[in-house]
Amino acid sequence: MFQYRSFMMSKRSMSLWLKKIILSSFILVCAHATILAQEIQRAQPTWWYGVSGAANFNWYNGTTQKLNSTLTASGAFHEGDGVGFNAALFLEYRPTTVWGGILQVGYDDRSGSFHRVIAPCNNCPDWLSTRISYITIEPSLRIAPFSSRLYFFLGPVLSFNVGKDFTYTHEGNPGFRVKGTFSDMRPVVLTGQVGIGWDIPLVSSDAATQINVAPFVSFLPDMENPRTADHWGITTLRVGAAIKFGWGDVISHVAVPLPAVVERDVQFSIRPPKAVPAKRRVRETFPLRNYVFFEAGSTELPNRYVALTKDQAASFKEEQLQEVQPINMTGRSLRQMTVYYNILNIVGDRMKRNSGTAISLSGASENGPEHGKARAETIKRYLVDVFGIDGSRITTEGRDKPRLPSEVPGATKELALVRAGDRRVDIESTSPEMMIQVGGGPHYMLRPVQIVSVVEDPLDSQVLFNVAGAKEVLASWSLEITDELGTVQRYGPFTRDQEGISGNAILGDRSQGDYKVVMLGERKLGKSLRKEGSVQLARRSEPLKEAVRFSILFEFDKSKTIASYEKFLTEVVTPLIPDNGKVIIHGHTDIVGEEDYNDNLSRERVEDARGIIERAILSSGKRGITFETFGFGENLQYAPFDNYFPEERFYNRTVIIDIVPD
Repeated sequence: MFQYRSFMMSKRSMSLWLKKIILSSFILVCAHATILAQEIQRAQPTWWYGVSGAANFNWYNGTTQKLNSTLTASGAFHEGDGVGFNAALFLEYRPTTVWGGILQVGYDDRSGSFHRVIAPCNNCPDWLSTRISYITIEPSLRIAPFSSRLYFFLGPVLSFNVGKDFTYTHEGNPGFRVKGTFSDMRPVVLTGQVGIGWDIPLVSSDAATQINVAPFVSFLPDMENPRTADHWGITTLRVGAAIKFGWGDVISHVAVPLPAVVERDVQFSIRPPKAVPAKRRVRETFPLRNYVFFEAGSTELPNRYVALTKDQAASFKEEQLQEVQPINMTGRSLRQMTVYYNILNIVGDRMKRNSGTAISLSGASENGPEHGKARAETIKRYLVDVFGIDGSRITTEGRDKPRLPSEVPGATKELALVRAGDRRVDIESTSPEMMIQVGGGPHYMLRPVQIVSVVEDPLDSQVLFNVAGAKEVLASWSLEITDELGTVQRYGPFTRDQEGISGNAILGDRSQGDYKVVMLGERKLGKSLRKEGSVQLARRSEPLKEAVRFSILFEFDKSKTIASYEKFLTEVVTPLIPDNGKVIIHGHTDIVGEEDYNDNLSRERVEDARGIIERAILSSGKRGITFETFGFGENLQYAPFDNYFPEERFYNRTVIIDIVPD
């Protein structure tokens, strides 16, 4: 676990230093805002070279029937169409911005198929398709009348025949299909074209090599009869693009002042608690996920799950799990995981108490449904052998993936962590003694467990230090906190925009104090930054009051808002908020995904929860209620749980709501 966290921190530190090196290099290149750069100005190229490609949309007209000296069709063919292609080498001359010339030499495909005709032999249909092609020389006049990227071109097209194949099909009695070559083809055909194009630069105008891409459309009217034996004509619409390369001469070097490098500032602020609570009694409704996770390739229950003997199971009651009292956030994590790792014992106890309940176990495995079912059978065997549950009350099935999978098609990042969340058995039931509907829709979890605990140094004892813009401007920042006696406490370095420090840690043995705060930042561009502030702290002295805590859990990357929990927040949570009470809402994510994305995701969920509760409070007529909200994302300092096991990551996808009396 320690090595994994160290790896994640090292990875982010390396990224931070790389950014610093790149920005420092930029400063060395720019030197100073008053240094003059030499801007090169170039003339537009006179000669452009390139290639072009296009689709030929061909239309046939006229008449053809005698195909060659040995074959004449049963009926005359009159009209047809088809699609070919054109590919050419490209040369363009632009002595002025308005006038110029274009020369293309290429391959031109004028293939097509004549429309079916009915021969006079008892309605026999005939077909004729062609493969006509040419080597073309196409000189054109180029005109850009507006001295812009738009240009027109027109000129002759000299075509040398290189392909004259046909396929003739006759469905008479007997029918036949013949492949051959046309006779009497003109070796050279002269026609013309007119077109329009648009030059799109792909590089800046001062680059040594200019590159343009030019979409174009041209029209080639009836080609001179391609055969001497009949009156067949071909009209073509050509649609394509050319890519052009040119080299312009340097015409001047202009001294241009570089823009000044503007160093952004940050905004420093402090948000202290009104009074620092030393500890708080919390009555928590702890949600139980209905998942049991397995190791890769294994069907054995992992040893982190609590497995009882028959004698121990005979006396087990889930109320026993409420006896151990945590004293801090880490204790809370251990406490809740202890409850969760007793999930099979809780299920066994509930099924033993409620003889009418039944469950289904759905096992998922990357090794296939049979392996997934073997995992489900492992759990069934434990409940039957240890708790004496009738096996007919438990059904099992196997799947490749669970019904709500973590891995999505096409995902490529952090797959090892994501796939670990899909190696599991889902516990499902329609019995209300076992399950409870959460979040709207068909999704269920096991009924929650009630936990009463005393938490030292609760979240609202934190002094929040906000450095708006720190992630963009600062490489790191730290704090010096000095009391009236000159005692200095140092914290940091930090990189996030917001950090919290326990008010109890700052106060130490004192009940109150006035503090001078100095924020020292190191800019990514190398300079130092200093901001000052002050804060007064006083420890709360009134008797311990009990808070109420609820948690909302999310599937992986699902439910980016909590609208589906509106009924729960409105009808269950809000009625427990007293007049003049405080509502503390904090959101968390696991470590899968980008840090910034997870920060935003946790803040959005928190603000959504607050909005729903505020609307419900307004309707209820409650008064004097204050809110404190925190979006911690994947911040390991505040994460409710570790991120080593999949169940811990699943529990970190949460919004936690604390209701504190006045």
